[in-house]
Amino acid sequence: MGTEGKVIRCKAAVAWEARKPLTIEEVEVAPPKAHEVRIKIVATGVCHSDLAVLREIKDLEGSIHAFPIVLGHEASGVVESVGPGVSKFSKGDIVIPLFVAQCGECECCLSPKTNMCKKNWTETLKGVLSDGTTRITCRGKQLYQLTALGTFSEYTVVSDVALTKIREDAPLDKVCLLGCGISTGYGAAINAAKVEPGSTCAVFGLGGVGLAAVMGCKAAGASRIFAVGHNKDKFQKAKLFGATDFVNPKDHDKPVSQVLVEMTNGGVDFALECVGNVEVMRSALDSCRTAWGTCVIVGYVPEQDMSVAPLSLLLGRTLKGTYFGGWKSVESVPRLVDDYMNKKLMVDEFVTHNLPLEKINEAFDLMTSRQSIRTVIKMAP
Repeated sequence: MGTEGKVIRCKAAVAWEARKPLTIEEVEVAPPKAHEVRIKIVATGVCHSDLAVLREIKDLEGSIHAFPIVLGHEASGVVESVGPGVSKFSKGDIVIPLFVAQCGECECCLSPKTNMCKKNWTETLKGVLSDGTTRITCRGKQLYQLTALGTFSEYTVVSDVALTKIREDAPLDKVCLLGCGISTGYGAAINAAKVEPGSTCAVFGLGGVGLAAVMGCKAAGASRIFAVGHNKDKFQKAKLFGATDFVNPKDHDKPVSQVLVEMTNGGVDFALECVGNVEVMRSALDSCRTAWGTCVIVGYVPEQDMSVAPLSLLLGRTLKGTYFGGWKSVESVPRLVDDYMNKKLMVDEFVTHNLPLEKINEAFDLMTSRQSIRTVIKMAP
């Protein structure tokens, strides 16, 4: 008997309160409403943004996320059913949900200058769908869905403008990572920094996003790529993605920005900050060459201010930020999947661990102890 139009009972990892382990619960996932799609999640990555919410770090508008919540936003799955008014998706489609929508109609979507989308933006940050509610409940309580996705659940419901269809032969336990981390770092180099052939780059932070930024610098033709980080174990991995030089700030008795300026005879052409630390952001900017150096902020740190002297920019440096690597999500993610399938983009190399949903807390432990790059949670068949 089919499930369309019915409530689905399934498992989900629920965060009932901040700074506490997630618990595996039976939840109820309601059918999709107008312009919504219900998805069977196949695989989902565990991202630092999930950890940030669990630690009660403020969102992009300075608010604290509400609990209880189903985290997860980096996933792949199969369409189970669609709500009224949905025309671009049908049952059985292979999809990747998107934390950055692309409605194709708002002024941001119509502009080539940005990948942001105004559709349901406020609701997305609050963890609800367009009507201000969610489709997942447990023990009679509504569960918020991180970025209106909530992929740490065997089933979830998302907006039809926050979803993209991909090719059927893509391995879902790999391409799920293109829903956030890899795309963000790779796009930061390609789209935001616009790294040039023969240029010199520095990437600060060697987690999943940072390593993807290294990969982007290499793809853009950079001749020298400095991987900057404290974990020496990550240096060999960074070399795999294209890094040519390695700088550990702990190995020097002077600021790392000064070290980079001296090593490059004036500073790097492009610096990408992938940590989420204001001191590192400032170091990245200071490592840039005056006259034309570009610093791109990729890391997320909403609760602190970054201090910049006007002279740092007056002499020609550029400081900018990027969200989801500048990709127009609905149209770009399928192309990134194609690039991966055509061996133009590395994805498998980011996956260090695979775990079932029941071990979701172990995935967070691996992240906080810096033993993993990306852990993929594989849902039950």
